[in-house]
Amino acid sequence: MLRLREQDALIPRPRGTLPKACAVVLTATAIGGNVFLSPEKFFGWVAMVILILTLGPLLHGICLMAEEVLNHSNTRYRGQRLLSRVLPACGLGGGTLLAAALAGLLLYVAGQPLSNKGQCWKLLILTSVLYALFKSLGVLGPSEVEVSDMCEGRKMNVAHGLAWSFYLGYLRLVLPRLEDSITAFCHDTHEAPWGRGSRKLLILIPLNANISHKLEDEDDNIHFHGNLPNNNIDVAGVRRRVYKHSVYRVLDENGKVPKCVVEYATPLLTLHSMSQESNAGFGEPERRQQVLLFYRTLQEILERSLECRNRYRLILLNDEQEDEPHLLSKAILTHLQQQEKEEFCLAPPPTQETVHPPRRESGHAECSARLPLPPMSGNYYHSDPMSREPTLMFSLEEPQPLREPVENTDLFQGKTTFPLRK
Repeated sequence: MLRLREQDALIPRPRGTLPKACAVVLTATAIGGNVFLSPEKFFGWVAMVILILTLGPLLHGICLMAEEVLNHSNTRYRGQRLLSRVLPACGLGGGTLLAAALAGLLLYVAGQPLSNKGQCWKLLILTSVLYALFKSLGVLGPSEVEVSDMCEGRKMNVAHGLAWSFYLGYLRLVLPRLEDSITAFCHDTHEAPWGRGSRKLLILIPLNANISHKLEDEDDNIHFHGNLPNNNIDVAGVRRRVYKHSVYRVLDENGKVPKCVVEYATPLLTLHSMSQESNAGFGEPERRQQVLLFYRTLQEILERSLECRNRYRLILLNDEQEDEPHLLSKAILTHLQQQEKEEFCLAPPPTQETVHPPRRESGHAECSARLPLPPMSGNYYHSDPMSREPTLMFSLEEPQPLREPVENTDLFQGKTTFPLRK
């Protein structure tokens, strides 16, 4: 079980712009040193370096284009608008060509930085060719950090696909029906209505992706209670496909046994199985990283979903506490208690007697409208949850004139009068 601060410290955040800032500082320092030491050849050196840095990727892009055109034109591009699709894919876009052209023009205007023109062209050609060679051999390939940053930025990780599949193929279908299923279950079993926290789907996400198919086998404080009524939905050609949830009773320290709907995130089974297969190239460190990304991505998706809002609870389980026999039950109870104590529901406004201004021009008139009071017990708010469907309310009263009344409150009678100003 992880607390909120521990989760924030454990879940990886999106990478920032610190590498760009460091590169800008190094570039400014190097440019300042060159301007101070040899200002007369500064522009020539800049043009030479830019030309080398652009010609190398251009030559490497030509090598990539040869592979794509000769071997993959039909399978990957289907022969339609081949050059317009292959050139940007191989890094031969307009930006690189424009930078190389401007660098060549600047080198022609500023002059070559080396006194021997032959040496200058040898340096330019050899550097560009060797860059293309090392890039093709993988010597200058992207680092793991760069690959991870690109995959996270473009949503290309395994965790991103699993999170979206879990949401679109399951949670978005069942969560809007969850509260009705719980109500029907309580009616069929003649049980009292559940608390606010118990009316949500608790989704367990262990960091080690090790999932037990029966929760009572993992923690003896958890007992299977029953299944909610089936939800039959037509999906992908399957008529009345069955979706259902299981209800568990969790024993707490005071002997109480609250009921809740709990289940593991099933995509974690895929991550765990992939880490056991040698052909998947998916080790334990990568699996742990993907589980954290899965948690972060799923949380972001559900927070933006109107259908699933306030109908779920993600519980991240730390695998470092595997020796704790009641880790799972404690985690579930902690989240249920947080739901009961920290989340509030919409309640009707308090009762008061309001006197509206009369419609005649002079005199005083009083009319009161009584509103229901919320219960003033230990748990103050016991109204409908915030996740209920919005309703549109219309007032049957005629519109009142826009006048500025002077409020006089009689505290003993509980009435508010508004004398009109002539």
